[in-house]
Amino acid sequence: MADASVTFTLNGTTVAPIAPTGERLSASLRSRLGALDVKVGCNAGDCGACTVLVAGAPVCACLTLVHQMAGKAVETLAGLMAHDPMTRRLADSFQDHHAAQCGICTPGMLVAATALLRATPAPTEQQVQDALGGVLCRCTGYRGIIDAVVALGHGWQAMPETGPVGARVRRLDGWAKVAGLERFGDDLAPADALMVQVIRSPHPHASFTLGDLEGFLAAHPGLSAVLTAKDVPGRNAFGVIPAYADQPVFAEQTALYRGDAVAAVVGTAEAMARFDPATFPVEWHPMPAVQSLAEALAPDAPRLHPTRAGNVMCGGLVVRGQAETALARADLVATGRFATGFVEHAYIEPEAGFAEVIDGVVEITACTQAPGMDRASMAEILGCDPAQVRIIPSAVGGGFGSKLDLSVQPFLALAALKTGKPVRMAYGRTESMQATTKRHPSDITMQIGATRDGALCGMVLTGIFNTGAYASWGPTVATRVPVHGSGPYRIADYRATSRAIHSHNPPSGAFRGFGVPQVAIAQESLFDDLAIRLGIDRLEFRIANALGNGDATVCGQVFASGVGIKACLEALKPAWAAALAEVASFNAMGGTLRRGVGVAAGWYGCGNTSMPNPSTITCGIRADGTLVLHQGAVDIGQGANTVIAQIFAQALGVPVAALTLVGGDTAITPDAGKTSASRQTFVSGNAALAAGAALRAQVLRHSNAADDAVLLFGAGKITATDSAGPHVLDLSRFTPSAGYVLQATQTYDPPTRPLDAYGQGAPYAQYGYAAQMALVEVDIQTGQTRALRFVAAHDVGRAINPGLVEGQIQGGIAMGIGMALMEEYLPGRTENLHDYLIPTIGDVPPITTIIIEEPDEHGPYGAKGLGEHALIPTAPALLNAIRHATGIVVTSVPVTPARLRHALTEAGYD
Repeated sequence: MADASVTFTLNGTTVAPIAPTGERLSASLRSRLGALDVKVGCNAGDCGACTVLVAGAPVCACLTLVHQMAGKAVETLAGLMAHDPMTRRLADSFQDHHAAQCGICTPGMLVAATALLRATPAPTEQQVQDALGGVLCRCTGYRGIIDAVVALGHGWQAMPETGPVGARVRRLDGWAKVAGLERFGDDLAPADALMVQVIRSPHPHASFTLGDLEGFLAAHPGLSAVLTAKDVPGRNAFGVIPAYADQPVFAEQTALYRGDAVAAVVGTAEAMARFDPATFPVEWHPMPAVQSLAEALAPDAPRLHPTRAGNVMCGGLVVRGQAETALARADLVATGRFATGFVEHAYIEPEAGFAEVIDGVVEITACTQAPGMDRASMAEILGCDPAQVRIIPSAVGGGFGSKLDLSVQPFLALAALKTGKPVRMAYGRTESMQATTKRHPSDITMQIGATRDGALCGMVLTGIFNTGAYASWGPTVATRVPVHGSGPYRIADYRATSRAIHSHNPPSGAFRGFGVPQVAIAQESLFDDLAIRLGIDRLEFRIANALGNGDATVCGQVFASGVGIKACLEALKPAWAAALAEVASFNAMGGTLRRGVGVAAGWYGCGNTSMPNPSTITCGIRADGTLVLHQGAVDIGQGANTVIAQIFAQALGVPVAALTLVGGDTAITPDAGKTSASRQTFVSGNAALAAGAALRAQVLRHSNAADDAVLLFGAGKITATDSAGPHVLDLSRFTPSAGYVLQATQTYDPPTRPLDAYGQGAPYAQYGYAAQMALVEVDIQTGQTRALRFVAAHDVGRAINPGLVEGQIQGGIAMGIGMALMEEYLPGRTENLHDYLIPTIGDVPPITTIIIEEPDEHGPYGAKGLGEHALIPTAPALLNAIRHATGIVVTSVPVTPARLRHALTEAGYD
């Protein structure tokens, strides 16, 4: 369409951008007016990240045409922060309530909340939920957001901005998030960068033939290049586990899932806006596809990978004692078969980044959870030395595991090398959901025995997992499930096997728990079955069988201290007793609503399973007295920037406000390992503690001060004060090296022991523990389930920052609600945030958090990881609550209203 000018007011200033008729307001604001505080998560009005105010009313900028703005006033977060004191106060409240985690949804939330507060200065919780219901958040669980908005009208007092380990302080990177200054993958490219679009298979299984690519380019002015497998100079395969690397950058002859990349087109922004992928010269030849586990395992199923017979990628095994013999002597045996489906990560930021070649080095800036892994993989793909690749992580708008895998990085690097120019790309929401990894669907069969007194007596687990077309993190899931399948309980006789199966689906990868949430559904459901049949209180049954210090796990590992699961379960007792009484009273009234209460526990080993898992942290002091922490652990919203800084600052003996942070740029910061497996607080935290202690020792030695000296950093000097008085260390006496006059680098690798052929060993140096109680209300006429409240007790060893702990627990519970009640990814059908449902602000009930601190002998200041643990008990607690309310034993998720209503009908409910 023709370009046309439109004049309106943007944040109080008259602007007149020239844009094509029909251009989205979000596009004009970002690309023509530099309003990068406006975020785009879906371009469909589903996520609300792009919310702005038009004439004071909140609207989705992605659904609004820029030419509709003629003569109107548009306000974005940046303008509100500059001109509205109330928004600035709200931003401070967001920080204090940890209402911004990754930060990608935060601008939309703050804008929508500003509109509410202008009309209603002291809103209720329900009013906040109504006003912010159109903005999705995948990290926080919404409770911090609600509290932050409500607090403005109820005497909120700001919290300290700095503090030691254990203090509830603001995020060090929080201001950028609430001010709209945080820059994500699609916010950093040069304005003149070329754009890349991938051509993907529309079929789950198809061979293909590429046509006349040179003729295609000649017929499309503005297009610069077409990339195919022939343009990959190194290995046309990648994967997070080198031995299983099997995913091509570009498929060469056959596409193995809907979304498999076969080519990419590069061109100017104007040319790519005109480009229709349907015109790309490729001929598809659909082939039979196997997508379910049963289809993939059928004797005549097409084999996805020639060397993997029967489509079995790998398996896992843990055997301890004689499980079958123990089951035979058990007084009761509970048996069940449980199924879970694909779950989409649904982070609000789709994958994005840009790349350019500078002095022979390919520099890739992108949203990633693992810059070091990215660098190693890209070096193989490009066939070059790793020194010729630089990975610069942008801010990451949510990851949850999927951004551990390569996404945009190979396409960007190849395009930059071929064109010699900066290139950029951002997945659309549909492309993101088609092409990226998912939670593994599972088919789990389990038997658990018990004696009449309630002691567990044998357990057998068989699990198969749909790992999709390529390996991704399938081997890790296959390994973790047998290790964790017992839950945090004493089971002397145990046998668990798992297999990861290939199918013509998107690759299944890492997703908050690596298979443990799926198996916890089965294990905790059967625990309820045993307790009910034995006539034992369900919570007491778990307490009686919980692991304690000195008990052996199913891998034969014994922890002398730090096993906090019993303390977590016992912390639920008061709420459990009250909820049981409440449910009995409510259900006695009759009617169409039934209430139930459920409980479940979980554990999770922090870090890699029986493998090296190092993190390295570097710190230094500049000649001017600036204290710098090179913190390479990517913060995807969990708070690594703050927690690791707090640990380092405590070890050094300075306030966190004294630190200057440098992120995970592979050219200037050592590898702190991937942000996954709940490892960063534990592993990188230990490296930070050691680095802080090492730097402190240097300062004390050079200043001749005592160990208990108090340090004060000033301009060009450090003052160390002990009982003898101040000792001034003049930094000008040192010769700088690499920019620092003093520096320290420390590495920490958790002590583990490989598993033997029967899965016996020491797979993790520590576990974290959790127990959750869920209260639900079920409408027996419609099958609708509503969570009413949660009580969550989590053993974190030491809460480095209690506010961040609470935020992780709330976010994990929200994600567990989605997994249990609504989230169902169907390839080819639910490839947007309209058809794929995630919890909104109205779906997450009040959550009471109980922080348990059973110090771990290896953790920094006793701390344990948390990220995965927050999710694991949620779904089984909800399913057990549904059973308590209705008597219906749920064996597959999600429990949609239609499915539950069908089960209720079959059970005889009218």
